[in-house]
Amino acid sequence: MKERTGWQRIARRIRVPMGFVFAAAFLWLARPSAWTMAGSLLLVVPGIWLRGYAAGYVRKNAELTTTGPYGYTRNPLYLGSMMIAFGFAVAGGRWSIGLALAALFLAIYLPTIRSEETFLRGAFAGFDAYAARVPRLLPRLTAAKMPGATADRGEFSRALYLHHREYNALMGAGAIYVALAIRLWLRQ
Repeated sequence: MKERTGWQRIARRIRVPMGFVFAAAFLWLARPSAWTMAGSLLLVVPGIWLRGYAAGYVRKNAELTTTGPYGYTRNPLYLGSMMIAFGFAVAGGRWSIGLALAALFLAIYLPTIRSEETFLRGAFAGFDAYAARVPRLLPRLTAAKMPGATADRGEFSRALYLHHREYNALMGAGAIYVALAIRLWLRQ
């Protein structure tokens, strides 16, 4: 298995703390309006749904998940996170937030994804065949059919969703909307 680069190791470690730092900066810089907040729902709601849906399929480090949303994109959790984040950039009403967010994703998530792919390639013999059929981030229009995928592993599991505590994304998004609403109310 290929060794991770120094930056890949750092990016994996700081991605969650950097998200909290970015959220604080976002709330400080945001200039929300009722329109930007409403428009943001077009990305935030499907992003939360995608993260929850993906969490109900993935068995991290135990198997190569190729069913459900993983048949469309290899990284539905990251895609959902990006949808949520860019939705909040819309809610913040400042294009500079979106640019900073794009830079953050390129600097943190791209190396993290590559590092995870290195692990998956070494841990699961079928990863290269899967990667050849399913795009890294932007989804296919139809689910890829993977040899060896069985129906019993291909159904959403509420227990997995709860195990991964994906409901935290919904609670976090709700808290950010409340903070934005307070910020909007104070500006009026």
